[in-house]
Amino acid sequence: MDLPISPGLLISLIIVLIAIVIISKGLIIIRQSEVMVVERLGSFHRVLESGINIIIPFIEQPRAITMLRYRKMGEEYTAITTDETRIDRRETVMDFPGQPVVTTDNVTVRINGALYYQIIDPKRAVYEVENMSQAVEVLAKTTLRSVVGKMELDKLFESRAEVNNEIQAAMEEPASKWGVKISRVEVQDIAMPEEVETAMRLQMAAERKRRATV
Repeated sequence: MDLPISPGLLISLIIVLIAIVIISKGLIIIRQSEVMVVERLGSFHRVLESGINIIIPFIEQPRAITMLRYRKMGEEYTAITTDETRIDRRETVMDFPGQPVVTTDNVTVRINGALYYQIIDPKRAVYEVENMSQAVEVLAKTTLRSVVGKMELDKLFESRAEVNNEIQAAMEEPASKWGVKISRVEVQDIAMPEEVETAMRLQMAAERKRRATV
């Protein structure tokens, strides 16, 4: 024989169920080195730090940040864009594909670089720029062309550390407006046209022969 459920008990069960749903949606655990930007009714409210945090469901919502990453598949790089609500504050490396750059002596070289950066102000990274990681990448590429474009090819090979430091210094101010700290920039590989590389090898061989003769 089934026992009838009183209206009061049914209401209590519904309230308990609603409370469980609200708690499950409002309870957020942020891991170490991560933060989350939270909006209330569409406006910035606060930044959640690592640990246990509680938000008001349906009224407060996390704001996602757009991140661009490259994944190497064979010999080619594939760009992957994701929207992430948890912002990683650790130092991140961006290994972007080789870029064609023209030196002052009109030699086109292809430079592959790596950029190390860190988000220090999550609010600025979300609200001051549409796509923070893409903006940092474009800034790095344009700065690289500007710095290398003022050098001759021989000087470029001799002064990699100088190029790295100059690119980093030029990027610091605009990147800081986006809440990003540029840790360092590394020029990894410089690829030259085959005829230029051959000419340089012949030049080096001739120089060694001259020194041996002396």
